[in-house]
Amino acid sequence: MGESSDSVSIDIDLLSWEGKEFVVKTSRGSISVYVCGDQEKPALITYPDVALNYMSCFQGLFFCPEAASLLLHNFCIYHIDAPGHELGADVISADAPLLSVDDLADQVAEVLDFFGLKEVFCLGVTAGAYILTLFAMKYKERVLGLILVSPICKAPSWTEWIYNKVLMNLLYFYGMCDILKECLIQRYFSKEVRCAMQGAESDIIQACRRLLDERQGSNVMRFLQAINERHDLTDGLKELQCKTLIFVGENSQFHSESIYMCAKMGKKTCALVEVNACGSLVTEEHPYAMIIPMEFFLMGFGYHRQLHFASSSSNGSNPASPSSKSCIAPELLSPESLGIKLKPIKTRVDIEV
Repeated sequence: MGESSDSVSIDIDLLSWEGKEFVVKTSRGSISVYVCGDQEKPALITYPDVALNYMSCFQGLFFCPEAASLLLHNFCIYHIDAPGHELGADVISADAPLLSVDDLADQVAEVLDFFGLKEVFCLGVTAGAYILTLFAMKYKERVLGLILVSPICKAPSWTEWIYNKVLMNLLYFYGMCDILKECLIQRYFSKEVRCAMQGAESDIIQACRRLLDERQGSNVMRFLQAINERHDLTDGLKELQCKTLIFVGENSQFHSESIYMCAKMGKKTCALVEVNACGSLVTEEHPYAMIIPMEFFLMGFGYHRQLHFASSSSNGSNPASPSSKSCIAPELLSPESLGIKLKPIKTRVDIEV
């Protein structure tokens, strides 16, 4: 969905995801899980940000040929949507209890039990990154690695808390109104994408608006309320043993918190990749900037691409896969050393095995 020369432009109306949707009944209500790939393979679970689902949050990344050769070759993907966020979702009954962030994390554990998954890799965006981080803290033995995009880990500031309350009031009284959608788009994307040339709205923003139109406002309000009442995870970050790769756009509203989170996790377990000229939703705005860091991250676990597709970058080259088992080193994330043109990225912290 991205617009840059390094991105793939896909008509949202023509998307076809090869997989099967499961409705998993948990002790905290039903949840939709869309499964792509061979379930005999290792598992990668995803969790999207507020008001998004797997289509609107991850299609930009998974439609990159390079991502397919890396992720779909090695993993079965379990796309978990927040309750009531799946395509065609009905309004959650007003009698249904409001779920907390701990309930949502426990719900993820029940999804794993349903599919018989013992250990998983996790990929989450902002609110979804928080839920998966909390899940990793509560179920340490079940998480092998975390890939987090513009994550949050602190309790909301007063400013964020009040802002989210305003959004919840808009959702309650007006549903997915234009003002609400504009606020969410500012949350997801950088100004460069939101303010396209010649005053015309970019394709990625138009597609996002169409997808937000499909959301049930009361269901979004429930997820937003849970996130607005989240607790601080700082004390538990140092206890996480799994390797973690964090992506954040330099123009993301959550940029400083992502840096803070990486610093608290420490050099031995966490690496941070900052993507220039990008907002929070790196998976959609600049998905190609994620591929090389993820490839080297996953090499540390023994996963490699099936084959190298022709790169869509301007020089059409791909880096050779090193035989080393080591995880990311800063020099490996340099576009110059890789011999490939990516969106500019910076690495603050390296991972040591």
